[in-house]
Amino acid sequence: MEEFTVTIIGGGPSGLAISACLKQNSISHIILEREDCNASLWRKNAYDRLNLHLAKEFCYLPFMPHPSSCQTFLTKAQFLQYLDRYVEHFNINPRCCRTVESAAYDGTKNKWRVEAKNTKEDTMELYESKFLVIATGENNEVYIPDDIPGLKSFEGEMVHTRYYKSGGKYKSKEVLVVGSGNSGMEIAYDLYNYGANTSILIRSPIHVLTKELIHQGMAISKNLPVQVVDSIITFLARLEYGDLSKYGIYLPKNGPLYIKEITGRSPVLDVGTIKQIKEGAIKVIPANISRIENKKVVFGNGLEKEFDAIVFATGYKSTANNWLKDYNYVLNDNGFPKNAFPNHWKGENGLYCAGLSRRGLFGVRADAEAIAEDINQVNKKHNMNDLPLS
Repeated sequence: MEEFTVTIIGGGPSGLAISACLKQNSISHIILEREDCNASLWRKNAYDRLNLHLAKEFCYLPFMPHPSSCQTFLTKAQFLQYLDRYVEHFNINPRCCRTVESAAYDGTKNKWRVEAKNTKEDTMELYESKFLVIATGENNEVYIPDDIPGLKSFEGEMVHTRYYKSGGKYKSKEVLVVGSGNSGMEIAYDLYNYGANTSILIRSPIHVLTKELIHQGMAISKNLPVQVVDSIITFLARLEYGDLSKYGIYLPKNGPLYIKEITGRSPVLDVGTIKQIKEGAIKVIPANISRIENKKVVFGNGLEKEFDAIVFATGYKSTANNWLKDYNYVLNDNGFPKNAFPNHWKGENGLYCAGLSRRGLFGVRADAEAIAEDINQVNKKHNMNDLPLS
């Protein structure tokens, strides 16, 4: 058994950021990461053309902003280089190939007991700590809706965005993208660029903005009410794109920044998809899937079409509740914070969660700083109480 002040579960950006913050106060800690590297989602499970959707001033970790010479919107490769520099600068050393099988609070010791399997050596390890931080992130396990009749009978290829790399192998094939968030819209564009006959399912109203518009909106929202900023950027988006309802894309009732603040859902930041939708190169299907028969997909609006592949851009789900025995100290039954923003990160009995606010890397940085400061204050108070009376 090994004992630390803090055990961090997850070696993605959240775990790395918390480690850097804890090091500022020389607080002993360990990062347990189930994959064989840090930031595995970025290194292994991100499609090739991915760029950061927000400007660099919203996408850095504590104590290391991007230099002014850096381009505004980083590529995946540039962000990975940044993470490598971050890890080296702060001397962060996650213990990789550690799959946590159980984490529970021991009320007699007032400590967290974590059991992890070292998958490289096929051995079990035990850790104890006063504090436990859940930093496994929002993108923990792929989610594909299992209530579509006939889904398992589909004779073509089915792939989740986690495992999609590029559209190179889909040239001239009929491909359906399910999901109209940033990943879905960007992958639809990538498929088009590689010569696939691309359709995208858009079932819910969405805001579509340019990266420059969201950048400007987030900048001026520091000085203006969100409702005012939303009015400005939706007006400018209408000038940019026109009325998209004729193409099957409808606007939500609330503005993009308001929706982001309340629900965590981001607006779609257009990479060129809208132009191809307008030109008919990418077809919008504004309906649910009713059923699947072999290669044929039947939609709720009566459309029937055969596809060679379906790409599910349907998001992820948290699996922390599967191994965190006392998750209710900080998480709800869905594995997300039970406390409302901005107090979502703090639970009871020294349990915290980071990177689950659905606010991207900006939220990761804010969570890490808040958690580390709270741990530092509690630790100081505890140490003061342990001092002998004079």
